[in-house]
Amino acid sequence: MPQEMSTREAYGQTLVELGRENQDIVVLDADLSRSTRTSLFAQEFPQRFFNCGIAEQNMMGIAAGLAASGKIAFASTFAIFATARCFDQLRMSIAQPHLNVKIVATHSGITVGEDGFSHHAIEDLALACSLPGFTVIAPADAIETTQVVRVAAATYGPFYIRLSRPKTSVIYNSAYQFVLGKAATLRAGTDATIVAAGIMVAKAVEAAASLSQKGIDCRVLSMPTIRPLDEQAIIQAATETGAIVTAEEHLEHGGLGSRVAHVVAQYQPVPMAFVAIKNTYVKSGKPEELLERYGLTAANIEQAVHSTVLRKR
Repeated sequence: MPQEMSTREAYGQTLVELGRENQDIVVLDADLSRSTRTSLFAQEFPQRFFNCGIAEQNMMGIAAGLAASGKIAFASTFAIFATARCFDQLRMSIAQPHLNVKIVATHSGITVGEDGFSHHAIEDLALACSLPGFTVIAPADAIETTQVVRVAAATYGPFYIRLSRPKTSVIYNSAYQFVLGKAATLRAGTDATIVAAGIMVAKAVEAAASLSQKGIDCRVLSMPTIRPLDEQAIIQAATETGAIVTAEEHLEHGGLGSRVAHVVAQYQPVPMAFVAIKNTYVKSGKPEELLERYGLTAANIEQAVHSTVLRKR
């Protein structure tokens, strides 16, 4: 496994493997198969691939129909289209009848970069998490993505899986085992806990390493499953470390931070901070420049941990 790999590339490769193993798997795309990497499945299984054209809402309805007839339907497009454009179809055609549709959305967050705010999916986790019965996952790297897609294929019900456009750091090794609904402890610590998802997991690990050099022992929890959340891991972290910082490439409200805060407020109130996009849409620019401008760096996480530890009782 290379040091960096895009999660969408891992998705495309895993789809092909699943297609060879299970004849009931079908794949749909909305004229973006080269970008989402579903083109790999289309090349090998053209009879089980459906290009729905630039008609994402229609694609969701077709996916629902295929699922209702017994197929395991994977539907892919960019994250902004999958959620914002298709919310009514997600709600009415997939969530309410609780159908076996796996929505795997690429090009999430602001690392879409120069495509601009029309393509920046920064509300998608909030929208997906609002749908009863949906499982919502944001893998941290390519290795985790492969396992997430396999678990989704084997688990009945609607899924929203959030993938990114650029290559990202590979965090896990071949021994890693994704468990649906469970956090992974990447670093032990007693002074504070960073809870991160998606591309922010690598930055959380970097921040914790820097903090350790400054005398702050920071736990790092990777939280790939945004819904259902690993409440026990959060309660334990709050109890044992007394401070929590969340990190996500999403708006501050409605995503990982909001969901973690809900658990903390209910069961073990402690000081918290949120590294996320504030109440704004994001300008066009290079991905790394945008992450720095809007406060989504390891240094921002480190600063948030410092301030939160100072607020501990």
